[in-house]
Amino acid sequence: MTGPIEPTKFAKMGRKLPVIDVRSPGEYRQGHITGAFNIPLFDDAERAAVGTLYTRQGKDKAIIKGLELAIPRTKEYVTQLKKVVSSREILIHCWRGGMRSASMAGLFSQAGYQVHVLEGGYKAWRRMVRATLSAPAAVVVLGGPTGSGKTVFLKELALLGEQVIDLEALAAHKGSVFGHLGQQSQPTNEQFENDLFHRWQHLDPLRRIWLEDESRMIGKVTLPDPLYQKIATSPLIRLIVDHDERIRRLVDEYAGFDKGLLSEALHRLNLRLGGSRLNEALVALENNRFDRVAAIVLAYYDKAYQFSLDRRPEQKIHSLRLSGGNLKEQGALILEFTKKREKDEAGLS
Repeated sequence: MTGPIEPTKFAKMGRKLPVIDVRSPGEYRQGHITGAFNIPLFDDAERAAVGTLYTRQGKDKAIIKGLELAIPRTKEYVTQLKKVVSSREILIHCWRGGMRSASMAGLFSQAGYQVHVLEGGYKAWRRMVRATLSAPAAVVVLGGPTGSGKTVFLKELALLGEQVIDLEALAAHKGSVFGHLGQQSQPTNEQFENDLFHRWQHLDPLRRIWLEDESRMIGKVTLPDPLYQKIATSPLIRLIVDHDERIRRLVDEYAGFDKGLLSEALHRLNLRLGGSRLNEALVALENNRFDRVAAIVLAYYDKAYQFSLDRRPEQKIHSLRLSGGNLKEQGALILEFTKKREKDEAGLS
């Protein structure tokens, strides 16, 4: 077993070595290092019992109780480890880098593994995540009203070698009241931040990083404030796309879903659309007039998007109209336009 590894080095080593999280299943579900395997020393009830004992009767009593619970399961812990990793070198952590990780690290070392323990535990890891996301970065925001194809064009920019983070993919939600359709369950805020860090740590903050223009919340996930501030203050490339093209995109994306699910989503817009507009959209949905449904919804979302832009008067917004050409050509146009704006602002010819 080696000495404690500080979080930044631990993160770099974690790109190649497996990470073992020995916290309880409940702690792991709330948030964990992306890709980590959970081999809990205690289950949730046992952790609570040991913690209560520590508070009421002191550390020594809690340690004895912990040993009583863990020692009979030492073979099981090692068996679980062999099932999830093939490497003989592993990284391990608990909450604070204390007894739980020390106990499991000692056991796995005796079983023939080279073990590195996270200094300060997951708590220190979370501080590093927040600090990393708060650090300056050369962010460029891709914006435009609903149906502009922002997510599609982020993928095209990635194919062109640009640094891109798809926040909606990480949040498992596309942002609108329909955004949960076809998606997995959303992560916790904590897990979202961990997954975001997992992507962010591989990027060069001095090079352009593309993010989609998002509100503070994506479904039930709340963006960390430093990230939201980057979106609200970084240069924004606003796509202008023909209204009919935006409707077509929305119909292609959502018309295949069950009408009952679409109806439920529309009802969540009741207060914003108003009763008569909602009823009109529901009748159109029933008659398979998906284009009409999209047009009614866009009328609301366009106003909402413009309102969000108006609340950022200091943000540099550069509008680019897209018309004609395929996605690859349009993606290249977005990149060319952005590079030209950057040169102009830098005073370069």
